[in-house]
Amino acid sequence: MASKAEEPINEQAIANIYSAMRSEITQIYSKITELEMEVSEHSLVINAIQPLDPARRCYRMIGGVLVERTIKEVLPAVQRNKEGIEEVIARLNEALEKKKKEISDFEAKYKIRIRKPDEVKEEGGRKEGSAQGVLVGPAAGSNE
Repeated sequence: MASKAEEPINEQAIANIYSAMRSEITQIYSKITELEMEVSEHSLVINAIQPLDPARRCYRMIGGVLVERTIKEVLPAVQRNKEGIEEVIARLNEALEKKKKEISDFEAKYKIRIRKPDEVKEEGGRKEGSAQGVLVGPAAGSNE
C-alpha cells in the first residue's frame, strides 16, 4: 500500500517529476562550473603571491571586509580554501553521478524518451497543407 502512494498517478505527474530531476542535474552542473571557476581564481592568486616576499603586505577580502595581512598569513589560508572547494566539487560530482543513475532508472521504468528536434519536424511535416514557414518582409506601404 505504501508503494502505491509513492507511484505517480498519471503522465503529467511523471513528466513533472522527470522535469524536476532534470532541473536538479542542471543546478548541480552549474554549481560545479561556478566552483571550478573559483578554484581557478584561487590558483591564479596562489601563483601570483607565492614567489613574493612572505613579509610583504597584501589585502584579503574576508566576509566583505578588506583586511591587511602578510603573504605568509594569507597564502596558507588561500590554499586551504582552494582544497576545500575541490573537495566540495568532488562531492558534487558524486551527487551528479547518483542523480544521473536515478534519472536513467526513472527513464527506463517509465519508458521515457526525449524527442529530438528533427523528430518533431518529421511529425509536423506529415500533415497535409501545413505551413512551410515562408518568411515575408514588411509591406511596402507600411514604411511611410
